[in-house]
Amino acid sequence: MRATTIHGTRDVRVEDVPDPAIRRPTDAIVKIAAGCVCGSDLWPYRGENPIQAGSTIGHECIGVVEEVGAEVRDFRPGDFVIVPFCTCDNSCPHCLAGVQSACVNLGMTASGQGEYALVGQADGSLVATDGVPDPELFPSLLALSDVMPTGWHAAVSAGVTAGGSVVVVGDGAVGLCGVLAASVMGAETIIAMSRHESRQQLASAFGATHIVAERGREGAKAVKEITGGVGADAVLECVGTDDSMGAAFAVARPGAMVGFVGVPHGVELPVRKMFQKNVGLRGGIAPVRRYLPDLLDLVVAGRIDPGRVFDLTLPLEEAPEAYRAMDERRAIKVLLQP
Repeated sequence: MRATTIHGTRDVRVEDVPDPAIRRPTDAIVKIAAGCVCGSDLWPYRGENPIQAGSTIGHECIGVVEEVGAEVRDFRPGDFVIVPFCTCDNSCPHCLAGVQSACVNLGMTASGQGEYALVGQADGSLVATDGVPDPELFPSLLALSDVMPTGWHAAVSAGVTAGGSVVVVGDGAVGLCGVLAASVMGAETIIAMSRHESRQQLASAFGATHIVAERGREGAKAVKEITGGVGADAVLECVGTDDSMGAAFAVARPGAMVGFVGVPHGVELPVRKMFQKNVGLRGGIAPVRRYLPDLLDLVVAGRIDPGRVFDLTLPLEEAPEAYRAMDERRAIKVLLQP
């Protein structure tokens, strides 16, 4: 099959790789209808994460079940499914506690930017749609494989409540989905921190009531002015850098919670400030399977349209350009069509 592979810093290619094969009786093979590039894929692309040269990359996809293992009971060839980026059995003690991203049988989708994906723990991981959906829904369904549940997890972790105030740090696809999540949850004041006009516009369309372009002390000052000098009730940290984490704690009111979903890189927590202000931190890898059914209902009902984060669509063979576009911030998120 054709799939995107990574070979070094800013070196991704589309190559022939072996087709996936059922290895365990709980596996399924999915023929990918749409995949995409994630902001977290840019960490290895930029040389920030170690890689195994020549390995496939990409962890978000939707498609049609091609083959199932002998123990798969809930799915059969022909089913259209959403593939969570982190797979789980959905039955271990951690899954039952709502932390499917820490499943004792945890797996990760490895070839989401390809023609086929091998999915472990298929019965626990996959979520089927009602028949084959209209292709117009593909972007929003694809967003449910990672970025929308991750933004939702940030909002849940931060304790977003109806009528409250929220600051979202990060204007990538996850941060924008965090804005959308806060809006659905009924937050009254939603402040998106963004310096890019196209992302500001989408944040506003998703429910942001205010945009703050400033950073550092000026950004914190702007948030304080919007919130009457108090700070935000809930803060969503959707980047993963030391600067973004510092910004999140700077705008949090005393007693607030920071929900973090950005993959941490070089982060040092301001523990003394957390102690002094009674500001907490909660979050981590999103348990996608926990949120997926409810989010799917919202998409199908037309209440949310997270697929709008895809502002560029390219054929799979142009995956290297997809990475360049996101790396250079010419695109928020790129959808790849096999």
